[in-house]
Amino acid sequence: MNPNIRVTIWNEFRHERYNPEVMKIYPEGIHRALQNGLSPFGFEVSTATLDEPEHGLTEATLGATDVLIWWGHQAHDEVDDGIVQRVQERVLQGMGLIVLHSGHYSKIFKKLMGTTCALKWREADEKERLWIVKPTHPIALGLPEYFELDEEEMYGEFFDVPDPDELVLVSWFEGGEVFRSGITYTRGQGKIFYFRPGHETYPTYYQEPIIRIIANAIKWAASDRGASPFYGNVKPLEIITPKVTP
Repeated sequence: MNPNIRVTIWNEFRHERYNPEVMKIYPEGIHRALQNGLSPFGFEVSTATLDEPEHGLTEATLGATDVLIWWGHQAHDEVDDGIVQRVQERVLQGMGLIVLHSGHYSKIFKKLMGTTCALKWREADEKERLWIVKPTHPIALGLPEYFELDEEEMYGEFFDVPDPDELVLVSWFEGGEVFRSGITYTRGQGKIFYFRPGHETYPTYYQEPIIRIIANAIKWAASDRGASPFYGNVKPLEIITPKVTP
């Protein structure tokens, strides 16, 4: 159990309110499906959505968040730049960030990566096979060598992101493409995990391996980072001999 890890799930919460197909799959929103799926792991989980004041990401909320999960798609441009800056600052200070699926194109992920984060995509109800390519990584704990999703949206290379610190999962799609679907980064003191699956028209977030990976990523992103750095003006450790001007 992980009672001391505080998780905030952020979801733009638009598709589930206006698209009947998505509404049937996630009637209470993707954020609620994730919250329900993660509850057995013992995290302290809260949610926030785009249309709440300050997008639900107040300074107090972020200050009480150890790991932030981010899902967005059709409303990236509606996220206030000031809130993006606030989230970035918290990541640099040590808050973990898990970016899901189409969140690759969110303002916060692009800001942290410094690239376009563009990729190939296709919606064709095709099978996705996810391979664990770093089985010793904490995010891969308890997973088989590979697992499959019967239907998902395809994401394909080239994925315009910086070379990741670690490559944990690789996807193969029925149409032939491959994709770096589970990658990690460090920015400042914060740990970041990008995880590809999760298109809104498929019940991906009800799948046990998907929830397990996200739970593992929460534990990893909230884990100790070593000594805290010190910044600013400091006194010398040794005596500095005054320079004598001839």
